[in-house]
Amino acid sequence: MIAQLKPLLLFLLLSGVSARLLAQSLPPQYLEEALANNRVLKEKKIALDKSLLALKEAKSLFLPSTSFEAQYTLAKGGRSINIPVGDLVNPVYATLNQLTGSNNFKPISNVSEQLNPDNFYDLRIKTTLPLINPALQANRNIQEQQAALQANEADTYKRELVKEVKNAYFNYLAAGKATAIYESALGLVQQNLRVNQSLLSNGKGLPAYVSRAESEVKLVESQLLTAQNDQRNAGAYFNFLLNRPLTDSVIISHPDFKEALLQLNASLTGDISNREELKGLSIAKTISRQALKLNQAYRIPRLNAFLDLAAQGFDFRMNRKSFFYLGGIQLQVPLFYGKRNLYKIGQSQLDLTALQLHTDQVKEQLQLAAFVSRNNVLTAYGNYQSAVKQEEAAQKYFNLTDKGYKEGISPFIELLDARTQLTNARLLVNISESRVWQALADYERQTATFTLQ
Repeated sequence: MIAQLKPLLLFLLLSGVSARLLAQSLPPQYLEEALANNRVLKEKKIALDKSLLALKEAKSLFLPSTSFEAQYTLAKGGRSINIPVGDLVNPVYATLNQLTGSNNFKPISNVSEQLNPDNFYDLRIKTTLPLINPALQANRNIQEQQAALQANEADTYKRELVKEVKNAYFNYLAAGKATAIYESALGLVQQNLRVNQSLLSNGKGLPAYVSRAESEVKLVESQLLTAQNDQRNAGAYFNFLLNRPLTDSVIISHPDFKEALLQLNASLTGDISNREELKGLSIAKTISRQALKLNQAYRIPRLNAFLDLAAQGFDFRMNRKSFFYLGGIQLQVPLFYGKRNLYKIGQSQLDLTALQLHTDQVKEQLQLAAFVSRNNVLTAYGNYQSAVKQEEAAQKYFNLTDKGYKEGISPFIELLDARTQLTNARLLVNISESRVWQALADYERQTATFTLQ
């Protein structure tokens, strides 16, 4: 087997063909249909749209916020202020009455006014604008990365879906070929039955041979029914992945996997740099860094500006003096929080360290999976070549045995054995070819070489 693989390995190691793995392995409309109709992808699209809206919300926090506020108060009792108006004015009034010889200036009483405003309205158009606030910047950056993370998760599922669709299609093709193989075998055993019946009617055959030939016919018919059922089930699963009616017909397109092998990545090094899992971890580290920056920025003051366009008055009366504006800035400087911010910084740093360790572990796991998948491709191809040789030998053996039986040289049992070997060899070739395709699809998945839409 190693000798058979050397030409392939030499070509793969020396050629400069770009990676277009399984580009023509099945009709392209099926992949497009699967990616467009899959319900899980639609759910992930909703999650992505939600993240994009959250990003827009985070960006809107930098814009001014304006609101209309209205307040009307009724009050009775509570604190009050005493104004000694009578004590101040009454002596003056008494003096004036004496000078004028009249009683025109009446004495007045002291006044007591409650502090809580009664029958008072307050109308405001309030506008606030953040000038310095590192939390807003960090929140926007985190939301951007969250949206990228959602898109990356969708791409991860797309790759897995592409692999499943291809494998389902390969299984359907293999089931169809198995059905054809059993149909061919059924034709052989039916012909053998007719030959034995003819020999028996001419006095040259044995009843036991006819009975055995009938048994072989029933056996192959049963195997054919099983293969047809497997083909229907494979087609139903393929349609299920495409979100189509389970009984829809499937276009049969037999690809040339040898050409796909030649289009494989030139060196089969198992490059995993395009894996979405690594991209997701990179995004997660970016989010953690933003959280760390936010915690480290606790010393930066927060500065906001505000402006109120307002009107106030009693008894719903409004005049020129009722209107006013009030504006200014608000400054918040952190002084002491019991080292809570320092503890948060330490936690964020530990999160980054743990995430880096997890990234290294995942990278090693993905490299191992790509390495194993690469070996599986070569092994599957070697097994296929071996199966082809077995089929060629089984075909020659059957032709010689069939000819010998017709000439009366080979026994009937040997013919049955040759037919069984030929059927099994054909089935083995079919299974081996399907496994090559599945190994290629897995390698494509492990190295993320398929171009997503």
